[in-house]
Amino acid sequence: MTQPTRTAVVVGAGDYIGAAIVRRFAAEGFIVLAARRNGDKLTQLAAEIAVTGGTCLPRSADARKEADITALMAEADAIAPLEAVIFNVGGNVNFPLLETTERVFRKVWEMACYAGFLTGREAARHMIPRARGSIFFTGATASLRGGKGYAAFASAKFGLRAIAQSMARELGPANIHVAHLVIDAGVDTEWVRARMAAAGRTPEPDRLMNPASIAETYWQLHTQPRDAWTHELDLRPAEETW
Repeated sequence: MTQPTRTAVVVGAGDYIGAAIVRRFAAEGFIVLAARRNGDKLTQLAAEIAVTGGTCLPRSADARKEADITALMAEADAIAPLEAVIFNVGGNVNFPLLETTERVFRKVWEMACYAGFLTGREAARHMIPRARGSIFFTGATASLRGGKGYAAFASAKFGLRAIAQSMARELGPANIHVAHLVIDAGVDTEWVRARMAAAGRTPEPDRLMNPASIAETYWQLHTQPRDAWTHELDLRPAEETW
């Protein structure tokens, strides 16, 4: 039996984790609205997915702007019932405390925390009346502990985790699955590999996380039965020390 058309929204559809999540949900028949500040960077991803028979609609949106997020969720739900929303905006910066300006701190908080609140709230507006949906937040090691030079990033990620916990407790009884995923290792990206090379290090096999493997976990969460929902989980390679 063919499943009815559904939409998913990925806010922060970057080149790695975000793009992998878009591919995974599109492969399951979702119409995926992929959003990032420069939506034109998603053209190639949309074309790639179209070749496989899926649908990705690239969108430009600043997740820190309420009007952008409100319009994005409304558009998705108007196309077909909105059933999955993933917030994947980063903001990982490292500055010594005395070099962390007010602007840096505020900007990181807006990207990694405030934007998550807007995304989750607007997703819930469309899911609550239908009593169905999943809202997932991408966390990081900094969601659990602060580190040297990470006052801005860790505080924002701590806040995002709190938003996810609050939403999960409020929306669970409405049949909306809210989960927070802690990505506790390096992801296999050009940026990470460049940083390792600059430090004279070569990635060991299976020490960097494959974005596709991360995306698979998001899909597994979405398909969990409601009597055994996971709220928070951490992902790391088997060889990662923690």
